[in-house]
Amino acid sequence: MIATLMLSIGLLAAGMLLMLVKLLLKKNGKFSSQHVHDNPALRKMGIHCVIDQDREERGKRIKELEN
Repeated sequence: MIATLMLSIGLLAAGMLLMLVKLLLKKNGKFSSQHVHDNPALRKMGIHCVIDQDREERGKRIKELEN
């Protein structure tokens, strides 16, 4: 049990250390946005975040019901 706990802590520490190295070596020193709407390749393919897609579909449904 102790060995598993120590292994987990070691893996978490290694991951945090690697993220720190990325922050220090990166030009602006920050991570890029992970949001779908900030990704140019996804925007080019017409993929939006789920909230925007839901809003669009609800708008289409309301228009269908009004006609």
